[in-house]
Amino acid sequence: MKSDAQLVTTPRTTDSLASLSEQTAHYVEAGLQGAPNTARAYASDLRHFTHWCQANRLEPVPATVDTLAGYVTYLADAGKKVATIHRHLSAIGKAHVLRGLDCPSDNKQFQVLLDGIRRVHGVRQKQAPAFTLAQLKRLVRAMDTKTVAGLRDRAILLLGFTGAFRRSELSELTVQQLRFTEDCLIVSLAKSKTNQLGEYEEKAIFYSPEAKVCPIRSLQAWLRQLKRETGPVFVSLRKGERLTQARLSDKSINAVVQRYLGPTYSAHSLRASFVTVAKLAGADDSEIMNQTKHKTSAMIRRYTRLDDVRQHNAAQKLGL
Repeated sequence: MKSDAQLVTTPRTTDSLASLSEQTAHYVEAGLQGAPNTARAYASDLRHFTHWCQANRLEPVPATVDTLAGYVTYLADAGKKVATIHRHLSAIGKAHVLRGLDCPSDNKQFQVLLDGIRRVHGVRQKQAPAFTLAQLKRLVRAMDTKTVAGLRDRAILLLGFTGAFRRSELSELTVQQLRFTEDCLIVSLAKSKTNQLGEYEEKAIFYSPEAKVCPIRSLQAWLRQLKRETGPVFVSLRKGERLTQARLSDKSINAVVQRYLGPTYSAHSLRASFVTVAKLAGADDSEIMNQTKHKTSAMIRRYTRLDDVRQHNAAQKLGL
C-alpha cells in the first residue's frame, strides 16, 4: 500500500504522467496545485484517509465506492461538518486525478449518500463574525502604539480590514509590494486563493481624516520601525520587542485579531467585515469585488454578515 506522502508528492511517477516529458509533467502538476493553505489541508486530509484505510485493510487509491461510502459515513458519525467532508473528498479526488483515475465520489449512488448526510447534518457553515466600524475604531484608538507590538498590530488590523485581505496575504506581504501615492496606497498582489494564475492585481487603500485610525499612516509608522525596503512587512518580535526577520505566520495574524477582538472572531472577520460595512454604506457588488477580488456576486452575498433584520432592508425604502 502506498503511503500518504506518496499519494501527495509523487504524481510524476504515476502511469498517467510517465509518458509525458519532464517539462509537460511539471505543467500538469502545477495545474493541479492550489493555494498553499489548501494544499496543506489536502495533505492532512489524505493522511487521515490513508490511515483509516490502513486500519480497515482497504486500498486508498484507487478507492472503491464502498470504501469511500464507509469513510464519509465514519466522518459524518464522528460529527464532522458537511464542508469538512467535502474537503476530504476533494483531496481524495485530486489524488485520483493525479493518477488519471476516475474518483468514486462521482458515482450516482454515492451522491445520494452525500445528499442524505446533508439532510441529516445540514450544510450551514460556521462563519467568522463581522464587527462594526464603530467597534473597530474604538479598539484601535485604545491600542498602545507606544510599543512596537502595538504599532505592528494596529497596522495589521487597519490594513487587513480596509484592504479586505486574507490572513495568508497579510503574512506573505512584502515591502516591495507597497507603493505610496499622494492620495492612496497601492498594494500589488502575487498569487492568492482566487488568483492561482498570478495575474497582476492591485488593491487601493485610502487615507482616513483621523490619524489614529488611518490605515496608511499606521502602516507608515510600522515601516519606520522596520527600517528597510525589502522583505516581509509583518514580522515576529523577540523578547523585549526586538524585531526579527521572520515573517509573521498566518496563524499569528489570526492570533493578533483575536487578541483585540476576542476569541469569537478570526482573521477572516477582517475580510467579512469589509464586505458588510461596505454594503451598509451603499457600495455595490462590483465596487466590493474590486477590493476583495472575488469573481462573483454570489460570494459577496456569502460574505455579507447582516444578521439583524433591520440592516440593509428594502422595507425602509417604501416611503410610507
